[in-house]
Amino acid sequence: VLEEEHYGLVGVKDRILEYLAVRIMKLSCSNKVLVVDDDQVARSNLCHVLAREGYRVTAAASGAEAVDLLEKELFDVVVTDLKMAGVDGMVVLDKAKARDASVEVIMISGYATTPTTVGAMKRGSFHFLAKPLQLDELRQTIRTALEKKRTRLGSKGPVLCFVGPPGTGKTSLQMSIARCLGRKFIRISLAGMKDEAEIRGHRRTYVGALPGRIIQEIRRAGSRNPLIMLDEIDKIGQDVKGDPASALLEVLDHSQHAHFIDNYLDVPFDLSRVMFIATANTTDPIPPPLLDRLELLHLSGYTEEEKEQIAFRFLIPREIEEAGLGDQPPQFTHEVVRKLIREYTREAGLRGLERQIAAVCRKRAHEILKNPGQQVPAEVTPEKVEEYLGPRKYHFELAGSRERVGVATGLALTAAGGQLIFIEASIMSGHENLIMTGSLGEVMQESAQAALSYIRSNAEQFHIPADFFDHHDIHIHIPAGAVPKDGPSAGLPIALALISLLSRRPVRREVALTGELTLSGRLLPVGGMHDKLLAARRAGIRTVIIPGGNEVDLRDIPADVMKDLAIVPAYEVEQIVEVALAH
Repeated sequence: VLEEEHYGLVGVKDRILEYLAVRIMKLSCSNKVLVVDDDQVARSNLCHVLAREGYRVTAAASGAEAVDLLEKELFDVVVTDLKMAGVDGMVVLDKAKARDASVEVIMISGYATTPTTVGAMKRGSFHFLAKPLQLDELRQTIRTALEKKRTRLGSKGPVLCFVGPPGTGKTSLQMSIARCLGRKFIRISLAGMKDEAEIRGHRRTYVGALPGRIIQEIRRAGSRNPLIMLDEIDKIGQDVKGDPASALLEVLDHSQHAHFIDNYLDVPFDLSRVMFIATANTTDPIPPPLLDRLELLHLSGYTEEEKEQIAFRFLIPREIEEAGLGDQPPQFTHEVVRKLIREYTREAGLRGLERQIAAVCRKRAHEILKNPGQQVPAEVTPEKVEEYLGPRKYHFELAGSRERVGVATGLALTAAGGQLIFIEASIMSGHENLIMTGSLGEVMQESAQAALSYIRSNAEQFHIPADFFDHHDIHIHIPAGAVPKDGPSAGLPIALALISLLSRRPVRREVALTGELTLSGRLLPVGGMHDKLLAARRAGIRTVIIPGGNEVDLRDIPADVMKDLAIVPAYEVEQIVEVALAH
C-alpha cells in the first residue's frame, strides 16, 4: 500500500513496517506457561495437555523450584497447586505477582474452600479451579487469561510525529497508514486551538457543554482503535482559557492515556489502543515536555529526480482527470516537467508543482474549447509552457551574478525547507560601529558580533592593519528585509563575508556555507543538513562547507541528494578561507 501511494520516504516506510512487524510478532509468538505441582503424574498430564495446545511449557516439581524459575524467567501464565510441601501455592502467587504484575496465576486445589478461594483472589489470582480438573475448563481459563493480557499489553500504539516542510506528503501518508492497518482515519486540526476544553471537554455544569474533540471523533468513527492525526501540533495557541499543549500531555503519555478522563464523561476512557500521529512543519514551537512524548520522523524535501517521478506517477494523471481531459490527454515530456520544477517552482514539497501542472491542464482545456473542430497537438512543448504560464519565475543557476567582494552565500533552514540566503557586508568611514539590517533575530545579531570580534582579534592573520577598525563602520545586510531571520547557522557565512570585504577577495559564487562560529574561530555543528544540501543542489551550488561535527549527518542523506556536490567539512575558519575565496 505504501509503495503504491508514495514514492521515496524510505525511512518513514521502514518505521511503519517495524511497527507492524512488532505487532505481528507480539500477537503470533507462543505463550510461556509454568506448571507447578509436587505430584509427578498430575504435573506430567498438565504439561502434556498444555503442550498440545501450542504453549511453551516449563514444569516445576516444588514451590521452591518454581520461585527460582520465576527469578530467572518471565512467564505469561502460572498454573500452580495450592497444597505443596515447604513453599505452597500462595507463596508462588505472591512471588509471581511481585516479579511481574501482568502475569496471570491460576490456582488448583483439591481442598477448595470459599475462604481459601477468596484469599487467593484478593492476592491477585486470576482463577481458582477445583480438583479433579476438567481439562476443557482449564483450557478455556488459560485462553481467557491470555486474551486479557494480550488486550492489555499488545495494543499500545506509538506516538509518531511527522516533521517536514509543507507539501511533503505528511497527511496523505497517514491516510495510507490507516488504510494498510485497516483502521478508521480521524483528523483533528490543532492550528490556532486556544481552549483546553477542546481536548478535555467541558464540565456538564456549563450551558452547551460538549465532550472534547478526541472523544467526539472516536464516537463519530464508531471505533476504539482509530488512527488519529493531530495536525499542525506546532501551531497550538495559548489563551486565558488554558494551554491545550499541556492538556495533550495526558493524551500522548503511555503511562496515563489508558485512564484518560474527559470532563464531560467524567469516567476514565482507555486511549491506549488509539494510534496517534502528529504533524508539524518545525519542532521549535512545540513545548519540550510534549516533544519528549513524540517519536520524530523527518520528511525532508524531494530532489528533482524524485519530483519528476512523482509528477509522472501521481500528479499528472490526477490533474488530467480533474481538468476533464481524459479523452484528449496532454503529453508531458521529461523536459517540460523539469522546466516546471526548475523555472516555475522553488520549494521543498510538491504543492507548487501540482498547481503549475493544474494550470497547464486548465489552459489546455480552455484552448480545446476555444478552437472547436481543430486538433490541438497532444504534446506539451517548453514553448507552450511559457505561453500558458508566462516567463520563468526562478533561475535555476546561481542568480546569474558575478563574484562580489563582501557577499557570501549561506544555507538556512525555514519552515518551508532549506533556503539560500545572501549575506552582504560593506565598509565606510565612521567610528567602529557595526550596523545590522534585514530583520535579524537576536541569535543572528550575536553571531555577527562574534564573527567581527573573531576577525578583529585575528586581524594580523588576515593581513588587516591593526588600526583599520578605528576609523571605519561595518554594515551587514541580509536581503529580503521584510522576512524575519534567526538562528546560529549564519555565523560562518557572516565571518566569510567580512573576511572577503576586508581582504578585498571575492567569495566564489558556487560555494555555500553553514555553521555556528565561536570567538576562537571553531565551527560548531548545526541542524537541518538534509534540507540545506537539497536547497544548495537546487540552486546550482557546487561546493558546500559544513562544520566537521556534521559529517555524521551525511550517512543518513541519500547519495542522489549529494550528487554533484563537493562537501568540505572544517573545524576552524582558517581551513576554509582558501577554498571559499577567489584569488
